[in-house]
Amino acid sequence: MKKKEKEASREEVRRRVTLADTASVEMEERKSIFIGHAAPVRDEEDARRFLEEKRREYHDATHNVYAYLLNGGAVARYSDDGEPQGTGGIPVLNVLKMSGATDLIVVVTRYFGGILLGAGGLVRAYGTAAKYAVDAAGLAVFEPYAVYRLDVSYSDYQKLTAALPKLGVSEDKCDFGEGVAVLCAVEESRADELLAAVGEITCGRGKTTLLRIEERASKKT
Repeated sequence: MKKKEKEASREEVRRRVTLADTASVEMEERKSIFIGHAAPVRDEEDARRFLEEKRREYHDATHNVYAYLLNGGAVARYSDDGEPQGTGGIPVLNVLKMSGATDLIVVVTRYFGGILLGAGGLVRAYGTAAKYAVDAAGLAVFEPYAVYRLDVSYSDYQKLTAALPKLGVSEDKCDFGEGVAVLCAVEESRADELLAAVGEITCGRGKTTLLRIEERASKKT
């Protein structure tokens, strides 16, 4: 990969940790029901969309407290949604910050059970519901991947398929014609290893074309 291509790709796609999935977890605290909903989001519009979905779904709830964190913590929003100031949104936001993730939202729905929890009880309940939801969703590490088209001969393809997994390369698609066109992806940081391997295996006959840099999940925790 050329130096300029590498620099441009790093500006467009960066490593980040966010939620692996959406999740909802319910808990009870002194007869009040708390439901934590967690989801990965890409921007504020996405976060607001998820929030509105939960508000519509749980329109009969006493409160729909929320917090979201975007762009590595550069954007942080929260709301107590009628709970005493500082007892809902901030505890949820603190859970998001402590998770080490970004680009995520948590909405905690509460159905009041008739027993007042007090400020400390509310902080604990909202924080716990948020953590349960984040833990249930899990975390995923997303990395910039370089997507290549490799044009090789049939004989070289047989050697290549044995070598690609060792480099962490995933084959997305193969087209078989006069030769073999392999669509594959590798972590951007290992792109030079892939190019070197293709050159060595094909004795310079193989053709490599960088198609794009895109984000893919490299690991789930």
